[in-house]
Amino acid sequence: MSNPRNWLWPLALGSLWGVMELVGGTAIYKDNVPHASIWLSGWAFFMLAIARGLVNKPGSSSLAGATAAIFKLVYAAPFYCHLLGIFLLGVIFDITATIMFKEGEFKTRRAMLAGIITSYGSYASFALLITYIVRYKYWISEGLPKVLNHILVGGSLAGILSLVLVPLGLKLGASGESAFAVRPRRAVAWATAAIVFLWMIGNFIG
Repeated sequence: MSNPRNWLWPLALGSLWGVMELVGGTAIYKDNVPHASIWLSGWAFFMLAIARGLVNKPGSSSLAGATAAIFKLVYAAPFYCHLLGIFLLGVIFDITATIMFKEGEFKTRRAMLAGIITSYGSYASFALLITYIVRYKYWISEGLPKVLNHILVGGSLAGILSLVLVPLGLKLGASGESAFAVRPRRAVAWATAAIVFLWMIGNFIG
């Protein structure tokens, strides 16, 4: 991760993820859209996959997830359960991608499988942690039925979105990496400008 591109791009894509959490998340939850987290997870998968295509390094996806969580923490009301969900999605995707893409090849079937594993893994880890470790009152009150619904229904719906968005994002990211490899300084400049711009946007819309 010593190359600036290896951490600037995850920061940039994580910031863009954070913008959607801020704008889209507010609108979705305000209108009580069913399974609101699914649509945000879809965007998260897309951002994580693009970032991984650009920087296929262990830790890069966790950095993107942490950036999105911090972005939302800075510019929105601190719903800590949402922040935990964002961070866990980045970490689980990171672990899955590190295992499945260590050879640097983003084959479609593996990409789809990585999305499914991340969906169920992140939804399950979140539901179990928030209910039985953090013991958040809104989850404790509904207990196991809410946990199972989140994993089986939410995880499945998010997994369906990931079947398209993860392979597509990886291809876009890999194409971008090939282009930026020719002009590395331009890549650093673009990523830096994107980070500054997105955090300025967050200041206006937060």
